[in-house]
Amino acid sequence: MATRRQPPLTFVIAPNALKRSCSASAAAVALAAGARRAAPDAEIRLVPVADGGDGLHEIACEVLGAERRRVRVTGPTFAAVDAELAWLPRQRLAIIEMALASGLALVAPDQRDPALTTTLGTGELICEALSLGAETLLIGLGGSATNDGGIGMASALGYAFLDRDGRSVRPVGAELGRIARIERTGIHSQLPEVQVQAICDVESPLTGEQGAAAVFGPQKGASPTTVEMLDAGLQNLAERLRQDLDCDPEKVPGAGAAGGLGAGLMAFCAAELRPGAELVLDLVGLDQALKGADLVLTAEGQIDAQTASGKAPAAVAARAQRDGIPCIGIAGGIGEQIDSLHGRGLDAVFSLCPGPIRLSEAERRVTELLERTAEQVVRAFLAGRKGAQRAD
Repeated sequence: MATRRQPPLTFVIAPNALKRSCSASAAAVALAAGARRAAPDAEIRLVPVADGGDGLHEIACEVLGAERRRVRVTGPTFAAVDAELAWLPRQRLAIIEMALASGLALVAPDQRDPALTTTLGTGELICEALSLGAETLLIGLGGSATNDGGIGMASALGYAFLDRDGRSVRPVGAELGRIARIERTGIHSQLPEVQVQAICDVESPLTGEQGAAAVFGPQKGASPTTVEMLDAGLQNLAERLRQDLDCDPEKVPGAGAAGGLGAGLMAFCAAELRPGAELVLDLVGLDQALKGADLVLTAEGQIDAQTASGKAPAAVAARAQRDGIPCIGIAGGIGEQIDSLHGRGLDAVFSLCPGPIRLSEAERRVTELLERTAEQVVRAFLAGRKGAQRAD
């Protein structure tokens, strides 16, 4: 008696970018190539994802088909840089990745100091979006070099920050403590008409032990003394926001994202803070891609206990779990205490490293290693299915 042929399997490939080495789209292509070697007949659906940090712009352009708009803006150290925004004219939607204008990658390691950097260029990108006629702005907060509470961004939009003598305050973190008054009389005429959503993957408040300066300042080059100064400045900014703008974002989760830009967008642009991964998964249509899928593969540079806190692989895994689909993660590094992820839909995690290997080599060979690991993951999945069928 002839055996009935099983329908081809369907795999969803939904990786995040692997920082410094591989974009989400490139990772998806590499994972798919490995999966095809193990299962040539499988249907493979590529859904690169992001969580609001690095990679949002690329997802918008490569997955959503947005137009790339290049703009010359003020970089984080006040030197001019070329940045891009993504523009979807039919939806009147602009997508901005703040790191492209105000990011840490734009500052040489020996020059990093969040007391002296600005989000002015991010505000200039917003102005460009307004000039295009944007009705909705999505702004990704992540990878910043800044700790200015968003006053650089707001200055580009026409807000004025004045000291006790009525003089303008330079829009950098070191000057936050000098702000005595905020004026909004000169703001961009189209700003009140646009809906702004700030996408973040952290839950830090603006100030305090878990705030923007304390948690992220050292990563951007701040000494302990500088961290204290920056936090005091953000506290002063929070008080001015309460007094002058009747806005109190200080303790809102996510307000500390991108050096306080989360709070700044709330106060100066009436922005809504959104968990980045969930919003991006909706944008790229992950739910539709999951229909009828047999396996989901996701990936990121590092999967650890922090992955559960709003990172893209955890969000992908949760949606796969909701639909009863196994989900396996692949990472360059696997941290401690990942057990909690298994209960959230990430059924297993594999390292892409074949053995002891230098980080520089892993980054250089990342697509090859992703492909090889994906092949072995899928072969293990197929072996498990074969065993289950025999048991039946």
